[in-house]
Amino acid sequence: MSESHLPDTMTTIELDDFGGPEVLVEGTRPLPVPASGEVLVKVTAAGVNGPDLVQRRGHYPPPEGASDLLGLEVSGEVVAVAADQTRWRTGDRVCALTNGGGYAEYVAVLADHCLPIPDGIDEVDAAGLPETFFTVWSNVFLGRTVPENGTFLVHGGAGSIGSTAIQLGAAMGLDVYTTVGSDTAAAFAMSLGATRAINYHEEDFVAICREAGGADIILDIIGGDYVARNIKAARRDARIVQLAFNLGSKVEIDLMPVMLKRITYTGSTLRSRSDGDKTRIARDLLDNVWPLFAAGALRSVTHAVIPLTDAAEAHRIIEGGKHQGKILLRP
Repeated sequence: MSESHLPDTMTTIELDDFGGPEVLVEGTRPLPVPASGEVLVKVTAAGVNGPDLVQRRGHYPPPEGASDLLGLEVSGEVVAVAADQTRWRTGDRVCALTNGGGYAEYVAVLADHCLPIPDGIDEVDAAGLPETFFTVWSNVFLGRTVPENGTFLVHGGAGSIGSTAIQLGAAMGLDVYTTVGSDTAAAFAMSLGATRAINYHEEDFVAICREAGGADIILDIIGGDYVARNIKAARRDARIVQLAFNLGSKVEIDLMPVMLKRITYTGSTLRSRSDGDKTRIARDLLDNVWPLFAAGALRSVTHAVIPLTDAAEAHRIIEGGKHQGKILLRP
């Protein structure tokens, strides 16, 4: 589609209030104009992520200058470019990390936060890659020492973060242990490369990890009582990475084991990182992770593709906790 044939308006999904999925309503807005360093992407698909749900509830405001629309990742076609942008051309197919605005037919994104569609990955499925791969790679692997033949404990292995972490951990040579909520989810996690899938309804991940000598790296999105249990499951010199608190962030714990085991406890949110940080992550992914798709070591994991106008249903699916992999919206 040439720039001269672009429409003046686009369909969006708006927040009519803060609350449950029902606050997501269809709207219409003028087409974005790419600012300096940006490209305009005609959205093929948009990923749905946990932060979208938190923002919908009113607890995750967009950074200053970002779109108020939900949607942190998309795939699609570059249909317009800023005058100072030379990396991408109209017609290029990309997947991109956004600061918001993905729940729409078009979105303006920084050119440096776009990546080519990986070899062998469908363009729709590619919409589910940026948010989780940027997040997991930057927190667990980028610039960090990964112990040879180490043990990597991933909580929520059937979800979007978990399914990405399992694959990356296995590709990096780690033994991946993961917690899941059903036997079906366990089989799914094993198919992604997990060494051991632990059904938390029936087994104690602390006992299993300690029997294996302890976890070298723990990736947690649960919080609550898992914070103290992770410390118990960790090996000496382990690293615990906190990415979310589905069971709450206010906990009372004994920190003495952190000292005795020399544990590093860290965490971050991706959206609040600087544009420069995200650019560096994108470049490292392109160099070190994107080739793994072509080699067959990584794959996209899409649970369902839902019409953009049914975004509320996509949120209900994620809140139900039964999905395996990514939920995508298609305009």
